[in-house]
Amino acid sequence: MDVGELLNYQPDRGAKRPREEESDQDPRGRQKPQTGRDSGRHPEGEDTDNDKGLEKKKVLEKLMDSDEEQEQGEPLDESSVKKMILTFEKRSYKNQELRIKFPDNPEKFMDSELDLNDIIQEMHVIATMPDLYHLLVELNAVQSLLGLLSHENTDVAIAVVDLLQELTDIDTLHESEEGAEVLIDALLEGQVVALLVQNMERLDEQVKEEADGVYNTLAIIENMAEFRPGLCTEAAQQGLMQWLLKRIKAKMPFDANKLYCSEILAILLQNNDNTRELLGELDGIDVLLQQLSVFKRHNPATAEEQEMMENLFDSLCSCLMLAANRDRFLKGEGLQLMNLMLREKKMSRTSALKVLDHSMIGPEGSDNCHKFVDILGLRTIFPLFMKTPKKMKKAGVSEKEHEEHVCSIIASMLRNLKAQQRSRLLSKFTENDCEKVDRLMELHFKYLEAVQSADKRIEGEKHDMVRRGEIIDDAIEDEFYLRRLDAGLFVLQLVCCIMVEISNAGIPQLQQRVHQILNLRGGSVKVVRHIMRESTVLFPEGDILNKKHHSALQMMVGLQKGMDGLTVLSI
Repeated sequence: MDVGELLNYQPDRGAKRPREEESDQDPRGRQKPQTGRDSGRHPEGEDTDNDKGLEKKKVLEKLMDSDEEQEQGEPLDESSVKKMILTFEKRSYKNQELRIKFPDNPEKFMDSELDLNDIIQEMHVIATMPDLYHLLVELNAVQSLLGLLSHENTDVAIAVVDLLQELTDIDTLHESEEGAEVLIDALLEGQVVALLVQNMERLDEQVKEEADGVYNTLAIIENMAEFRPGLCTEAAQQGLMQWLLKRIKAKMPFDANKLYCSEILAILLQNNDNTRELLGELDGIDVLLQQLSVFKRHNPATAEEQEMMENLFDSLCSCLMLAANRDRFLKGEGLQLMNLMLREKKMSRTSALKVLDHSMIGPEGSDNCHKFVDILGLRTIFPLFMKTPKKMKKAGVSEKEHEEHVCSIIASMLRNLKAQQRSRLLSKFTENDCEKVDRLMELHFKYLEAVQSADKRIEGEKHDMVRRGEIIDDAIEDEFYLRRLDAGLFVLQLVCCIMVEISNAGIPQLQQRVHQILNLRGGSVKVVRHIMRESTVLFPEGDILNKKHHSALQMMVGLQKGMDGLTVLSI
C-alpha cells in the first residue's frame, strides 16, 4: 500500500449510529477497524501478516496525527463547506438515481448509500461554525436533508437526525444568532416537525440505534422550542402532540424516551392556550390521568421515573389553566383520583394537591369545588390544613408551598360553593371549639411577621438607594414585590381571604373567635384591609402575577364589601 492510498483511506462508518462505547473515538470514525467494505477496496491488505498489519497501523496513526494537526491549524472556511455540501448533493442524487434504477437489487445502490452516510457524518463539522449555516440554506442542503428523513433506509434518516440534532444544539445556536435564525427559518419552512414525526412513526424502539434516533429527534424539537418558543403551537399541530400522547400511553417499559416525551409535552403546554386546547381535544386529559393513576398506590421506582411523574403533573396543571379542560378533568374523574392520592400518602400527594388547587381556582372552578365536597374531599383537605405532613418536608416540598396550596383550595371553595355545600364547609370551622379558626389565625400571624421582616429589609435597601442617588423604577419595584411574595405575601393574602369570608358568613361563633384572637395577638383589621387592597391595586391582570394568582386576587376584590362587617367587629 503506497502513501497515496493511505491518504485516501476511508473507513466504513456504517449506516448505523455509533454506539455509546465508541463515543470517545474520533467523530469521523478514523479509529474504527477496517470492515469488509474497506478490505474490498484495498484487496492487497487482506493477505498481509500481523507484522505488516502493525506497520501499516503505525504509519496510519502518524498520518492521522498529522492530519489532525493540520485541521487544528486550518479552521473550516466557506470554500470547504461549499465543497462538502456539493459532495453531499452529488452522493444524495446518485443514491436516489440508483435506487430508482435498481429498486429490487440492493447490491447496486448499497455502496452509494454508504458513501452518502459517510458525507453526512463529515458534515457534523459544520456545527462548529454556525456563522456558515447560511450556506446550508443558500445551497439548498437543508431541503435535501429534510428529504432524506423519509429515505427508505432508516439508517440514513437516523444519520440526518443526528446531524440536525448537532446543528441545532442550543449552545451552538446562541453562538451565532444570525446563522441560527436562518437555519431555523429554513427548517420550519420545510415543515421539519411533521417530517420528524413521520420518521419517528416508522422507527422500532426495540432496536437501540432507532431508539437513539427517537431520542435525538426529541432533542431537535427541544432545541428549536428553546430558541424560538413561538413554534410550539405549530409543532403541536403538525402531529407532535398526537405522537407524544400515543408514545406516553404505549404499553412499554419505562425508558429515557418516555421521560423525554413527558418533558417535551410539558414544554409545549407552558403558557400556551392553543396547545392546551389541542391536548384537550385529543383526549389528552384522560391520557394524563391514566398514566398518573399508576402512582396512586405506588411510588416511582427510580429518580427518572419520579421526574416523569412530575412532568405529567405539571402538564396537567398547565392544561387546567384552560376553562374547557376543567370540565374534561371533572368528567374524567380527576378529582376522585387526586383525592385518593392525598389519602394514600405516597410521593404523588404533593403534586395532587397542586392539581386540585389549579382545578378549583377562579369562577371556572365552581363545578370542581362542588364535586370535591360531594366526594367527601373536606375530610381529606382539612387534616392537611391543620398540619403539614413530615413526609412532604422530606420530599423537598417547603412548608410554605404546602400551606399555599391548601389555603388556596379552601379560599376557592369559600368563594365558589353555594347552598348546602357551603354550609358543610363553614361547619368545619366550628368543629372542636373552632380549632381550624385557631390554625387560620396562627398562619395569619406567622406570614404577617415574615412579610413585615421582608418589608423592613426592602425599606432599608430603598433608603440606601435613595441616599446613593439611584432611581427606583418600576422594574426594581417589581423585583421588591416578588421578594415579598417569596417571603409569604401570597399565602398571607389567601389567609386574609378566608378570614373575611368566615367572619361574614353569618355565624356569630366564627366572628367572635376571629375578633378574640386578633385582640389577643395585637392584630388589626386595618392591616388585613391593607393587605387585600394592595394586592388588587399594584399589579393589573396580565402583569407579573400568573393567572392562578390573579384569580385569587379577584376573589379578594369581591370580598372588599365584607371588610366593613369585619371592621364593625373590632369597634
